[in-house]
Amino acid sequence: MELSGRLSNLGTETAFAVSADAAVFGAKGNKIYPFHLGDIDIRTPINIIDAAYRAMLDGKTGYNPAAGIPQLREILANHIGSSRGVTYKIENVAIQPGGKPVIGKFLNAVMNAGDGVLYPNPGYPIYESQINYLGGVSLPYGYVTTKVGFRIDRDQVESQINEKTRIFIYNNFQNPLGAESDEDEMKWVADLALKHNLWVLSDEAYFNIRYSGKSKSIVSIPGMIDRTVILHTFSKTYAMTGWRLGAAIGPKYVIDAISKLNVNDESCTNHFIQYAGIEAIAGDQSGAKEILNALRARRDALVEELSTVDGVVVVKPNTTFYLFPDVTEIYNRMNSKSLEEFRLSTLYKTGVSFCTREHFGKTLAGEEKKFIRFAYSGISVEMIREGVAKLKAYWYSK
Repeated sequence: MELSGRLSNLGTETAFAVSADAAVFGAKGNKIYPFHLGDIDIRTPINIIDAAYRAMLDGKTGYNPAAGIPQLREILANHIGSSRGVTYKIENVAIQPGGKPVIGKFLNAVMNAGDGVLYPNPGYPIYESQINYLGGVSLPYGYVTTKVGFRIDRDQVESQINEKTRIFIYNNFQNPLGAESDEDEMKWVADLALKHNLWVLSDEAYFNIRYSGKSKSIVSIPGMIDRTVILHTFSKTYAMTGWRLGAAIGPKYVIDAISKLNVNDESCTNHFIQYAGIEAIAGDQSGAKEILNALRARRDALVEELSTVDGVVVVKPNTTFYLFPDVTEIYNRMNSKSLEEFRLSTLYKTGVSFCTREHFGKTLAGEEKKFIRFAYSGISVEMIREGVAKLKAYWYSK
């Protein structure tokens, strides 16, 4: 018996493979400094936990509407709309078991086989996986380095657009780069979508993980709300990664299609967890503030320590919980044959575990610099400082 041939088009989240390497090495008694996975080692705020518990005791343990309970959909419509400067109604929201399902369901709803989809690379690997699996044409676009961080390679984007290009996946507050668009770049994306009649998936998983300034959504630009679906998740803001609660927010007819996919895929999102979602948005926000403050302290410590490492070029991002430093000089000094060899040798000599650029899409033509990604959401300030000291000792020894 054989498996379906289309499975060969399905990718995976490669950071989990790095986790497996770290786990095996740690099982041998070695200390691991976990910079590899964007999970959060902070407990979900207790008021959110209590809300889920009360909902269970109240019998919210059965089926519920495929689009989600009306109370959560309404509060999310108001919350997302007010924070983005637009108006959404309950019919514009479909609750999901996490943010990730929005990617595949959005593509299922608006993409036909053979349609071109522009997506970020380096970027979240599930974009490419779902595009290929569902029969789309993958059109990766890269980034250029500037003094203030990473910017979308506009020439690369525009060179790939033709009559079959239908979708632009836009991950502002970007994983793995930690990058965010300035006003000019966001307007350029919007103008491009309007000019070429593109759908936009705006992945806003890290919208609230920012340390100064104010986040802006592309839906606030005139003309964009009618062609954009927002990917929203509770995972990052409230340390709810394992709860699996998110939402798709967009035009009613797309949300209706996504809700129909909900029926076919999982029937509905977990009932009592949706009451935790209500509490997360409408309840006491002190827990969310504590999470953000902890992440800020970790970011500052990691940037401070990496800035002392000769051969590392790092920009201090204003959002997300990732750094994407340039380690080209160290890579070359160590005579590394590949980024994978560089990663593994560093793990085995120091216990420091990180992902590389190659875990976020295939290297694009013309890329010469070597980058690695540090996630600081699952590691304490003390461990950050200790881990970077281990890196310096090893990298300087070569």
